[in-house]
Amino acid sequence: MAKGIMYIDGQRVPFDGEKNVLAVIRKAGIDMPTFCYYSELSVYGACRMCVVEDEKGKIDASCSMEPRDGMVIRTNTARLLKHRRMILELMLSSHCRDCTTCEKSGSCRLQELALRFGVRHVRFQDTRPHYEIDTSSPAIVRDPNKCILCGDCIRVCEEMQGMGILNFAHRGSDLQVMPAFDRKLSETSCISCGQCAAACPTGAITIFNEIGRGWRALHDPKKRVVFQIAPAVRVAVGEAFGLEPGVNAINKLVSALKMMGADEVYDTTFGADLTVMEEADEFLERMKKGGPFPMFTSCCPAWVKYVEEERPHFLKNISTCKSPMEMFAAVLKDQYAEKDAEDGRTTYHIAIMPCTAKKMEAKRPEFQHDGKPDVDLVLTTQEIINMIKESGIRFAELEGESPDLPFGMGTGAATIFGTTGGVAEAVARRVVEDKSKNTLQAIQFSGIRGSETIRAVTLPVGDRALRIAVVHGLVNAQKLLDDIEAGREYFDLVEVMTCKTGCVGGAGQPYGLIPVKQQRAEGLYEADRTALIKRSERNPMVTKLLEGALKGRTHELLHVHYQHPDKA
Repeated sequence: MAKGIMYIDGQRVPFDGEKNVLAVIRKAGIDMPTFCYYSELSVYGACRMCVVEDEKGKIDASCSMEPRDGMVIRTNTARLLKHRRMILELMLSSHCRDCTTCEKSGSCRLQELALRFGVRHVRFQDTRPHYEIDTSSPAIVRDPNKCILCGDCIRVCEEMQGMGILNFAHRGSDLQVMPAFDRKLSETSCISCGQCAAACPTGAITIFNEIGRGWRALHDPKKRVVFQIAPAVRVAVGEAFGLEPGVNAINKLVSALKMMGADEVYDTTFGADLTVMEEADEFLERMKKGGPFPMFTSCCPAWVKYVEEERPHFLKNISTCKSPMEMFAAVLKDQYAEKDAEDGRTTYHIAIMPCTAKKMEAKRPEFQHDGKPDVDLVLTTQEIINMIKESGIRFAELEGESPDLPFGMGTGAATIFGTTGGVAEAVARRVVEDKSKNTLQAIQFSGIRGSETIRAVTLPVGDRALRIAVVHGLVNAQKLLDDIEAGREYFDLVEVMTCKTGCVGGAGQPYGLIPVKQQRAEGLYEADRTALIKRSERNPMVTKLLEGALKGRTHELLHVHYQHPDKA
């Protein structure tokens, strides 16, 4: 890796391994403007906002320049300022400027830089036609009128997820970003992961906003509004209110929801403990029968959708267990049926999730009973943040309140579901015969945790060595599937999370790069370390339910069989 000294705006700045001049400039404490640069993707170099000027007057994009020893550059000359303002003005001239009503208003990169560089007047007319807004997806909305052609969504979809749903079409002034043949997203193989929306710097791709439905339910006296909160939400929701990433804010969130009108607030970790119990039993049964292996986890709806659409021959390998959200919802609606009949109210169930694909999952026919969904509404972390802000609640100052019982009790094993490796670790804790503290630590340090995109570990279960793989980022899952199909790899259990770092990096979370997502993951591990109960089988509420109300009904309420859409 290159190392040396650069001179940036008169500052002497050492570099050692930075991949481009832009990274060295940011190291010097200078916030360089960018649109198309996303540090976790390939360099595109199209927007030209990050241009710098060398001592000879040459201008070039810093994102695509390699740092060299002795290099002298300036980042803020009269020429550069003129260029940046012109680029912004041209972008605004071909951009829908209904900023006050835009979903991204206040967090739009174009809006932010226009304010920063003082662009108050646009001299050019917008001569582009008005394009139809695509609202066909249950998870995201695509508005081509707000696209600035940065290509971030294209590269995220291709490089992180391996799907290639979006790409450039046409040429010159007619250039657009769209699915092939300008199809609706619902007509493609889109898995609703929403990572394109997370990367988009403007309002061209956004999360499907359902805040209005949430408020209507909370204000309806005929509805009993019951919430569940996913593990990953607790370590990200506080970021919007000044708390550090990874701070466990679930008790503050419970308080906020009660102030907003929630009747009951529960913890999805209860559903995660149920999932561990059922998934471990299913896995042990497969071990007795000799397969089919590997058994893939089924917690991630985007992953399940991918297998249905692209690799249906692997459907038999996916666990029949519902996701924690859907397990919890099925139990909740079943348990509240009698209560609804008694008081004449209808239980309305809202799930707060880090994941946009959960919106798609909640609408699947498999998760409905008598034509009604078990989860009535999914709100992402970002949506609940906006609702809290609308309420005027000073979140950081709230006194915490614990989730309600009986469905508010979860174990440390369930809490780590929110990060990559958490599901596999929780199941491993359940299936290993030695339940000592030393075994817990052995599993923890086996390699099952970490940031590597594909991790493989071997754990002893009885007289057998159990091969477990953990993979995050769908493009990496595709590589692993290729290796399994080709016979290059064998695993008994495979945990797959579509999003990098797992649910803590879901598209419904506040925006953050890998270091922020890793802080969130560490927050979940800290919650596990301080948890009174570490294993799902020791959750007394789960045990009581399985031995009581759910006895003989687990297959009906907690399991599902997926099949290829053409055979549905």
